Amino acid sequence: MSSYSELEEGVLPSLIVAKGSFAAMGGAERDLLRIIPSLTKFFSVKIATLHKVPELEDLCEKLKIKLFAPKNNWSLSRNIFSTIIDTGIKSASNAWATCEGLIDEINDIDFMHIISGDGSLGIFRHIPEHISCHLHLLEPHRGLHQDVLHRRIDGFPKRNLWLTKLLLSRARKRDLQLIKKFNLRNKSLISSNSNYSSSMAKDVYGIKTGVLWPCVDSSEFPEDDSNDVENPYNGNDEYIVNIGKASWVKGTWETIKMVSGTKLGVVHVGGGEEKDLKKLKEYADHLDVDLWISPRLSSPELVSLMRNSRAIVSMAYGEAFGLTPIEAFAVGTPAIFVNEGGFRDTIKDGVSGKLLDRNDLTGWHMALEEASNKNNREKWTKEGRKRIAELDLSPENHARRIKEILI
Repeated sequence: MSSYSELEEGVLPSLIVAKGSFAAMGGAERDLLRIIPSLTKFFSVKIATLHKVPELEDLCEKLKIKLFAPKNNWSLSRNIFSTIIDTGIKSASNAWATCEGLIDEINDIDFMHIISGDGSLGIFRHIPEHISCHLHLLEPHRGLHQDVLHRRIDGFPKRNLWLTKLLLSRARKRDLQLIKKFNLRNKSLISSNSNYSSSMAKDVYGIKTGVLWPCVDSSEFPEDDSNDVENPYNGNDEYIVNIGKASWVKGTWETIKMVSGTKLGVVHVGGGEEKDLKKLKEYADHLDVDLWISPRLSSPELVSLMRNSRAIVSMAYGEAFGLTPIEAFAVGTPAIFVNEGGFRDTIKDGVSGKLLDRNDLTGWHMALEEASNKNNREKWTKEGRKRIAELDLSPENHARRIKEILI
């Protein structure tokens, strides 16, 4: 990596932050939007993406940051034939080349910070060897290396799982080659976003990564509720919040099943495919669970929704880190999560929230009861916020860590 001595004194080094798509506006996208303002303290920042969203455009305009993007938003083809013959990387690479001025900018930039996800790795072939790069590998490509993404929302396989694994052999091999080749560059470093995702990177790619935690912005998720907006949910007085695109991997179906019989409502935040949301609603109605599928919410609306809930709940499979527990700590709402993946990096069971075995229905119901106790809520909130402080999950520290990695 470069050093300050190689850079002009008194001038901020230049940095391109690249992420293939912001379309999902999930945890990874929210995390990056929080970090960008802090990065401008250490770098002259430019942003590149293949799929922009209004939130990103507004931020770039506010901070007067150059945004590189194609004229038309790019999306990864989910067509099974396209996946089998591995057209995604080539399609993304071609789309990066259409971003006006981007390739010339990359050739003159000091550093690049790339966040993994749909389309992100397609930028690799446009980066000269002399450019110092950091890849924030949030998790190995789960669609290629695990079967949880090849299940319908109710858990049934979309097609024969053995055959699916065989058909994806070419794409899986390409993914392994790309990451290993990037790792061997003289001016490359790779970080994971949790101890769990770091161990997964070692298992899948055979590489050793550092850990760069996500962050939470205290101004976005304030402790003080005096300025909260009106709660966008006006259904059950008692409800839980489940965040993430409706899917089997996010545990959405199992969350509905688990809540059945508790008389608690469920608010789902994160949208999903229309057919999946319809099936989810039918399943909730069948189990007599009051389900509200929220529209896209502003940050203040999400804070109000979370703060007024019984608990934030997730039964997601192997979540790499999961920002939701951190956000729950920040707003003072109990975090009740499955004892898997990166959730174990942040939640201390019985201290700052609850970690439960997936099939322990009695345990889940007891935890939801415990979450209604004022003393428990206050204790878990206090310990959760201590955990945020221990990890120093501020956007400023995250940006500082990127600077330390690159320079």
